[in-house]
Amino acid sequence: MEKKPSKKKFAVEAGESISDCLDRMAKEGYTPVRRMEEPVFHEVKRNGRLEPEVKEQRIVFEGKLIK
Repeated sequence: MEKKPSKKKFAVEAGESISDCLDRMAKEGYTPVRRMEEPVFHEVKRNGRLEPEVKEQRIVFEGKLIK
């Protein structure tokens, strides 16, 4: 039997709801312990310079293995 890591991160994918992500975590045997929102940046050219701009917010859950 393969040993699973005790903690794992799960990102909410495009077209997936938060509850779908939580269901996917439960199927793999993890329970959510922390929710994080991470900005996703892309570069935009303004006034001849490349400047970072927030494109979207990505929701990531940290899961702990259920024993």
